[in-house]
Amino acid sequence: MIAKSSLRDFWRLNPSARASLETWYRVALAAKWECFADVKAATPSVDLVSSNRLCFNIGGNKYRLITVVDFVRHGLLIRFVGTHAEYNTIDARTI
Repeated sequence: MIAKSSLRDFWRLNPSARASLETWYRVALAAKWECFADVKAATPSVDLVSSNRLCFNIGGNKYRLITVVDFVRHGLLIRFVGTHAEYNTIDARTI
């Protein structure tokens, strides 16, 4: 339940993000995370920003990826992908 098109759109504008986003996508697509601890074990650079929002640091913290997570259905919905500077202009808890 992850739309790769959002990631593709971003890396077309930011080619240096492609490898890191593709790696994240492969990990997330294969995952069956049941709780935040499972996500943290697989991707240590993730933060829980609200009860169902995760913030992943991508590309050595150059980029940020915000998702809504559904642990029951094992789904992620991408809400934001952007540079660290762009991330600083949004509210990750509500985007």
